[in-house]
Amino acid sequence: MGQQLDGKLAKGRYQHLRKESMSKLKGKVAVVTGASKGIGAAIAKSLAAEGASVVVNYASSKAGADKVVAAITKAGGKAVAVVGDVSKAAEAQGIIDAAIKNYGRLDILVNNSGVYEFAPIEGVTAESFHKLFDINVLGLLLTTQAAVKHFSEGASIINIGSAVSRITPPNSSVYTATKGAVDAITSVLAKELGAKKIRVNSINPGFVETEGTHSAGFVDSDFAKNLIAQTPLGRGGQPDDIASVAAFLASDDSGWITGEQFITSGGLR
Repeated sequence: MGQQLDGKLAKGRYQHLRKESMSKLKGKVAVVTGASKGIGAAIAKSLAAEGASVVVNYASSKAGADKVVAAITKAGGKAVAVVGDVSKAAEAQGIIDAAIKNYGRLDILVNNSGVYEFAPIEGVTAESFHKLFDINVLGLLLTTQAAVKHFSEGASIINIGSAVSRITPPNSSVYTATKGAVDAITSVLAKELGAKKIRVNSINPGFVETEGTHSAGFVDSDFAKNLIAQTPLGRGGQPDDIASVAAFLASDDSGWITGEQFITSGGLR
């Protein structure tokens, strides 16, 4: 009898703690850009699982975004899909406006939208340069600019950078430059917005297996195999490896952290 009672009490405590752990973002509203697949989709689901209402932004894949929203709502969360190209000021503003229209506030911004192209220096073009910088850097700035006016104390901005800014692999001069810019912007905005008690951090993933890296042929490439061989934990990343860090940075658990770059790469440097 005593053992049964102890077991019930232990189960009750576990359920209570589990409920608490899944409510760290209860009442919060998050925008995740580029969230129709891959890392962005995993982050959107993770934030929703912690109780946040989520704007799932997409630029082209409505079907992907709708699938993410369906997964969130099926699990009991709240989410809405919103189209918008972050590199265009009016559309970046529209993404943020959708959060206010649907949920009445904004607490978390995850700047995840990004593109990558690799080429030797001889193959760098002005077109590719502007495409990468417009989305990876200007898009981050425009979306943040639109969001800041709605933030109150305790808000969190999470920029998705890349470990390439440390690894600096060959044939990545433009892409690595964009992610170096994200590192710099993260540091600047942490200082600029700190007085308003708005935190700004970045997550810099290593090689992560996503729909994008599969379709680009990276997953089974010599490039990927070489990166994994250099990774102390011996494997590539999964989207959930990044999403769990984002949930931490979005919550009050990281309330004394700003201006940091979380290299989430299995130890790859």
